Amino acid sequence: MQFKLASELPFDPRPQIAAIFAEGFYEDGLKYFAKDKAKLARAIAHMFLLDKFHVAVEGEDILAIVACVDRRPPPIKLDKRILVKELGFVRGRLAHWGLHKFIINKPLPYEKSPQTGSIEFVATAPEHRGKGAASGLLSFVMDTLPFDNYALEVISHNAAATKLYEKLGFREFMRTPGPGGASGIEYFVYMRRD
Repeated sequence: MQFKLASELPFDPRPQIAAIFAEGFYEDGLKYFAKDKAKLARAIAHMFLLDKFHVAVEGEDILAIVACVDRRPPPIKLDKRILVKELGFVRGRLAHWGLHKFIINKPLPYEKSPQTGSIEFVATAPEHRGKGAASGLLSFVMDTLPFDNYALEVISHNAAATKLYEKLGFREFMRTPGPGGASGIEYFVYMRRD
C-alpha cells in the first residue's frame, strides 16, 4: 500500500474517489440526492480537487481517501450543470444547494488558526475497511503536511471513525447539535490533535 496525493497518480482517480465518497457518506445525507450510489458517484466525480486529496493506493486500486486543507478554499468545487445532467433538474439543483450549504459554505463553530490543518472526507472502500488503509493514510498526511495541529468533524453516531481518530491522538473539544430527524445526525463532534 502506498500513500499519494491524488494529483500524482498516473490515472484518473476521480471515479474511484467518487465511489468511495458516495459509499462512505451515503447515509449521512447523500442518499437524499440519489438512491443509486453509482449514479451519485458519476454526478459528483467532477468535484474533487486532486491536489487536496490524498489516497491509499495499491496498483490502480484506491483503498481510502482524505482531504487536508487550511479550511478555505474547500477541497471540492461543484458544477451545477453536471449535477443537473446526472441527477435531473430537481435533484441536481437540490444537490448543488445542499452540498454548498452543508460542506462548502458551512461555517466552523470555532476559531481556527492558519497552522491548523482541517482533515475532511475520510472514507475507505468497503472491502478495505478495518485493514489499516485509513489510519495509515491519516498518519502519512499528518506526518508530511506542514501544519502544527489538525482538527476534524465527525458525526456523533459514527463510533468506528471516532475510535480511529482517538487511536491517532485526536480528542473531542466541542460538539454542536446536528439536524436530527430523518438525518439521524444528533451532534457534530469536533476533534483536535495538537
